[in-house]
Amino acid sequence: MKKIFFTAAILLLSLEGFSQGSTDYGAGLKFNLNEDGSKFMRVIAWNQIWMRSAQMNPGTMIGGEATSTATDIGNRRLRFLAYAQISKRYMILTHFGINNQTFINGGAAGTSGTGGYGAGKKPGLFFHDAWNEYAVVLPEKDKKFSFTLGAGLHYYMGLSRLTMASTLNFLTIDAPIFNWPLIENSDQFARQVGLFAKGKYGKLEYRLSYNKPYATNLTPANTTNASNAVAVDNSGMTKWSKAGYFEYQFLDQEANVLPFKVGSYLGTKKVFNIGAGFYTAPDATKTSVNSTINKHDIKLFSADVFLDMPIGKKENKMAVTAYSVLYDYDFGPNYLRNVGIMNIGSVDPNFTGNRAIAGAGNAQPTIGSGNIWYTQAGILLPNKEAKPKVRIQPFGAVTYKNFDALTQSSTQFDVGSNFFIDGHHAKITAQYSTRPVYTSLTNRSGSLGDFIVQLQIYL
Repeated sequence: MKKIFFTAAILLLSLEGFSQGSTDYGAGLKFNLNEDGSKFMRVIAWNQIWMRSAQMNPGTMIGGEATSTATDIGNRRLRFLAYAQISKRYMILTHFGINNQTFINGGAAGTSGTGGYGAGKKPGLFFHDAWNEYAVVLPEKDKKFSFTLGAGLHYYMGLSRLTMASTLNFLTIDAPIFNWPLIENSDQFARQVGLFAKGKYGKLEYRLSYNKPYATNLTPANTTNASNAVAVDNSGMTKWSKAGYFEYQFLDQEANVLPFKVGSYLGTKKVFNIGAGFYTAPDATKTSVNSTINKHDIKLFSADVFLDMPIGKKENKMAVTAYSVLYDYDFGPNYLRNVGIMNIGSVDPNFTGNRAIAGAGNAQPTIGSGNIWYTQAGILLPNKEAKPKVRIQPFGAVTYKNFDALTQSSTQFDVGSNFFIDGHHAKITAQYSTRPVYTSLTNRSGSLGDFIVQLQIYL
């Protein structure tokens, strides 16, 4: 961890050579396709590099060596997005890139070993989004109602604001992952293929979608007692899913051109929203009782509130950001899924102590049938300089999880700060996080920690 702290200090000291000032290029590069600029293409590119020092779950080895701690550097996200407004009503969007490449994994699917195609090398580039949309009722200023239809691989997945979060302007270093409850199971990196509708009616924004989930095929463990049955992801031929999110925007109105919800406006808007959403999929999981297969629907619901506005004297340029969401998840009886972001650990077969049920590395019980309450808040500190070298935004977050499969609930924390060189376009984020460790379904043995420094650049 000392190495990570030292590197972070050097990076922060180096900020003295930069100036924040307002950008002169806006959000990405824009290429006009006609003289008046009504037809155009916009391109956005970004990368997020993580340096980490983490405590590993008991029973972890890395590269064949047993360890309780690890430091590394990796590519959390390397992305490229382009969309074109072909006419006043018609738009096409594509978004591709890579995620989660470390020194030991994250390469193209199916690679292993060392050499030119080692497991961590040459990651597979894939499409995150690819859709077309048509504005049936244009979102003009003199109209209360707007309505757009679209189809393709899309991010209009409903449920919550954080489920459709932009990865460019998080308040904390990243999303908590349970906001994407289907991640890489019945979706493709938080997306599904289907139809969507979006628009506004006055201050009410709506998003609805009808999708074909990706098939899952895990085999449920058989039990003779129905109360011990554990649902697993097995949707077979899959039935169509439905998703929606409705948000009332009391103050400033947010853009609805793209699905990506802003995490922190840094005081450039006065926003107060209350929202609610859902995701349902019939017969999406299965259990086995006395060798009889039972199917279960996925039924997910949420309610959330978002606040972002300047505070104090105008010349201080302070702002507060806060978000809170309650999730009610039902994937079937005792469903539980463990996830570790950029997990570099593997199971040590020679370990003789109490293992974490989540597995090796930094995995933890992340998603499951039950309830999750998540709240984050941050404050942009005052700075009266016309062109400050660095803006600082300390933040904190708390997560409470109460899963049906675990007899003990858990509470975990995140604390850190953003250091803005050029707003979200160039920033450094440092964050320390805790995670619960369960050695059985009935025993939570304590917590472990992770320290991460992120370098973000986006155009």
